[in-house]
Amino acid sequence: MAVVEVCLIPIGTKETSVSKYVAEAEKILMAEGVKYKLNPMGTVIEADADKALEVIRKMQESVFDKGADRVYSVIKMDDRRDKKASMEQKIKSVEDKL
Repeated sequence: MAVVEVCLIPIGTKETSVSKYVAEAEKILMAEGVKYKLNPMGTVIEADADKALEVIRKMQESVFDKGADRVYSVIKMDDRRDKKASMEQKIKSVEDKL
């Protein structure tokens, strides 16, 4: 299971607000049924690595479909194979050490 953070940045729009593009991308996540969490600077997805990348591609297309001329995407992936990883587990591991 991979934990992936994605930030999609629409470019070539006539406005500075990006919330309508983010909302469109979030609709893709809901339709795909993957576990995710929106944060102020991006979205974290928990899924098989191939599925996560497939969903991110659909999210990019949704931003184009909403009217962006260009989409700059930042993707960070933690694909751990030695034990089960999750968003909650990663946070708990740090909090346990505080």
